[in-house]
Amino acid sequence: MSPIISPSELKNLSTENLIILDARVGKEVHHNYLSKHIKGAKFIDLDKNLAEIGENAAFGGRHPLPSIEKFAETLSNLGISEDSHIVVYDDKNGSNAAARVWWMLKSFGFNNVQVLDGGFQNAEKQGLEFSSGEENFEKAELIKKVNWLLPTSTLETVENELTNHSSTVIDVRDAYRYNGESEPIDLVAGHIPGAINIPFSENLDENGNFLKPEAFKEKYSKLLADKPQNLIIHCGSGVTACHTILALYYAGFDIPGLYVGSWSEWSRRDGKEMAREI
Repeated sequence: MSPIISPSELKNLSTENLIILDARVGKEVHHNYLSKHIKGAKFIDLDKNLAEIGENAAFGGRHPLPSIEKFAETLSNLGISEDSHIVVYDDKNGSNAAARVWWMLKSFGFNNVQVLDGGFQNAEKQGLEFSSGEENFEKAELIKKVNWLLPTSTLETVENELTNHSSTVIDVRDAYRYNGESEPIDLVAGHIPGAINIPFSENLDENGNFLKPEAFKEKYSKLLADKPQNLIIHCGSGVTACHTILALYYAGFDIPGLYVGSWSEWSRRDGKEMAREI
């Protein structure tokens, strides 16, 4: 199954076992969901359901993963069972929490999970049916898992891999953040020394849709031609990094490692070197 689904394909899907998740983020996000969402969609919250935020972002970053047991409870509460077909969207072309949901569901063991190409805005353009208010649904039986299945990297792993030149570490934040020109979210501007910058926005075409797999594969094959093929992807807090992981998988690459703590952890950890391009 392709990890990307178009609005027209979603429109023609059978509703049997279909779960649609609204993963938009922001201050008024739940209000926005109640005001308007794709019909039948259930709301999933980045801070409450997709992360277990600690007291000190220097250990785990701003959006550390929740325990797999806690995520299992979230899935149960959303009515998700092992035979569910899950489609998730956000309003950032799938580049924000939708990609994080996709990664977590894949890492939990789901195969039938897709991100809506172009997100909420594309759904509006393509005439999908929308609704408002809460959606009624029943809880599902709890699915028990022991570990996340997809590869993750710790701060120490990233540091060792860069020291040994055995991995390519990709920072997917916008270039101005990587370069250290300014930092709108974290405390310090700059990047992890040795990491290269390939902004996640380059995964999209001029309309905000994913590049075709062939185009993406050609682009990344050229960019990585002279670099270690073991990849570790990071961003600010392990959310938009999942967009590039999703795009790589869509293009036929192996799923790379996710450094969940990302710049939000590295930049807060005492003694860690930081680089700038300005």
